[in-house]
Amino acid sequence: MNSQRTRLRSPLAVILTALVLLPVAVLFARVWQENSDQRTQTDLEKKGIEYITALSPLISALTEAQSSALQGVNGTPESLTAAVTNVAAVDQRLGADLKTRERWADLQSKIANLANVSGGGLAVYQAHVEVTDLTLALYGAVRRNAELSLDPDNDISALQQAVTADMPSVLVLVSQMGDVANLLQTATGTARAALSLEFGEKVIAVEKAVNSLTESLQAAVDSTDSTTLSGSLVNTLDSFRRGVETMTRGANPGGRPNIGTISTAQTALQSSLNTLAGVTLKEMEGLLDERMDGLDYRRGEAIVIGLLALLLVLGAVLWPIFGRRLTAPPAAAPDEPAANRTPGAYGPQYDLQPNFGEFDPTRRERSGALR
Repeated sequence: MNSQRTRLRSPLAVILTALVLLPVAVLFARVWQENSDQRTQTDLEKKGIEYITALSPLISALTEAQSSALQGVNGTPESLTAAVTNVAAVDQRLGADLKTRERWADLQSKIANLANVSGGGLAVYQAHVEVTDLTLALYGAVRRNAELSLDPDNDISALQQAVTADMPSVLVLVSQMGDVANLLQTATGTARAALSLEFGEKVIAVEKAVNSLTESLQAAVDSTDSTTLSGSLVNTLDSFRRGVETMTRGANPGGRPNIGTISTAQTALQSSLNTLAGVTLKEMEGLLDERMDGLDYRRGEAIVIGLLALLLVLGAVLWPIFGRRLTAPPAAAPDEPAANRTPGAYGPQYDLQPNFGEFDPTRRERSGALR
């Protein structure tokens, strides 16, 4: 019976080990896959932030080039050339992952043709509007393809809305509002009527975009755990709001716009928006780095726990085997041939050797005398 129980222990140990190891392996695989998916998404979002960081100077340079062209300055500004070169380098590295190669090639071609536009101020303005619209579309493509809009954290989700949609829109609309105000100074007839209508639309659009930007930044501050986000945004956001108020006064809705006030406010707004974009992108990058560090820690933790579980299972399987070897009695020695046996090999009681030295020939006689 004991022998039968011993034989059953090994298969039973294997079965119990499999029952323990299988759920552990399934759980480890799920944790590992979830961690890998989160790491992949986070890495893609970081690439999107890097691309947006390059686009921010480009959109600013385009608005400056538009204003310069309407003032009669010929040639491509150096700031625009540098911004195009920077975006081209980033697209060369990240364009395949973010699926922006074709969009950027088309946009780059149209930017190169801006210096060749002729036909008066209105034609120059329309050509620049087309280019800035394509740039805003590129912002949207990076946002979608980098899955920034799908980020699960509320603070990053709000910040990406601000930096990829609200800020570039505000920058473009503010620039266009100021340039339309300049065009109104010399326009006549139907052109002036059309520009007046467009100017009013731009004023309303700027107000809506500013409100959207403010709401996005406020949502980010309200939902973040970052200790630096609120303080970083306060000063730049206050400067931006003051610029918007100044520009609204210069627009003078319902009356004649004040070109000097608008131009001054436009320059201040572009500067504050560039600073605000830089602060926001830096905060987003920091939040994503913290997330990646947490994912790295959890991955290492999962590896350690998995190895410990594996070692425990191996120990449970191997310990009975080594235990039996340590407690087993020593094996019996094989029988020796008779020729090799020595006297007394089987103990004193089986010693067959005659003992002639101790034989007493008078023992029998003495025994008879006693009787």
